[in-house]
Amino acid sequence: MTEFLIGGFSTCGACVFTNPLEVVKTRMQLQGELKSRGTYQRHYRNVFHAFLTVGRVDGLLALQKGLVPALWYQFFMNGVRLGTYQTLDNLGLTTDKDGNVVWWRSIVAGAASGCAGAFVGSPIYMVKTQLQSRSASTIAVGHQHTHASMTQALRGIYREYGILGLWRGVSGAMPRVTVGSAAQLSTFAISKEKIQNLGIFPHHSFAVPMLGAMVSSVVVVTFMTPFDVVSTRLYNQPVDARGKGTLYRGVWDCFQKIFHKEGIWGFYKGTAASYFRLGPHTILSLLFWDRFRELYLHLGKGRDSAV
Repeated sequence: MTEFLIGGFSTCGACVFTNPLEVVKTRMQLQGELKSRGTYQRHYRNVFHAFLTVGRVDGLLALQKGLVPALWYQFFMNGVRLGTYQTLDNLGLTTDKDGNVVWWRSIVAGAASGCAGAFVGSPIYMVKTQLQSRSASTIAVGHQHTHASMTQALRGIYREYGILGLWRGVSGAMPRVTVGSAAQLSTFAISKEKIQNLGIFPHHSFAVPMLGAMVSSVVVVTFMTPFDVVSTRLYNQPVDARGKGTLYRGVWDCFQKIFHKEGIWGFYKGTAASYFRLGPHTILSLLFWDRFRELYLHLGKGRDSAV
């Protein structure tokens, strides 16, 4: 249980700092949905222009839209994801008999833990996406949902579409987090081990997890962004009376329509925003996670010696 709590609190700490970037990323991924380049108005020209536009039109507080569901999502999804991964690591399932990280085992463990975390956190992520996309009509992109808060949204969706309505879009979230988690946790573990083995830094140096997280963040953004765009589109699309999406029938249909209408670069909309968000978030999350685990292990040893 402790590993799950450490994972959840670590990513919540990172989320407070990176949520404004998540708002910008979500808006840019929805901009020009299913439209060819040059046929729609670009409200957000780049990350910095998007920041200024949101702050000027929607107000500075709008840059923290969806913070409450974002924190809950990080706690539940990453609590399960990081907690499961660390449990598998503690059981020796990601290393060889000498304790060295085995890359394919680490990837499998990261993918499995990410898949579980995505399923658990899916309803909250859907609401977060819909709240963050909501804006003034002059800069609106994507479908505009009318939720006033996380609890109102969850109650309304459940009341109208039932329990399955809360997990609408999970088919896009699971491959998104599975790919991202496999890339993130495996590259972090391997990079941290390689950097440590170089002997440049002391064993418990702050620089080791920091550098490992920086390497990991680049890999995550590269592999995860297309799945992130698809997930955002599936979560934010309007639905019919039965709760079925009216734009996309599922993950594969979404991939096909984006490619057909927007081209290959449609999958990389908001890439800069994704890196500015995922980069710091990955670095802060893994750094907090590593430091919290060090503190937990240190306190555990202290109690044992006291006994």
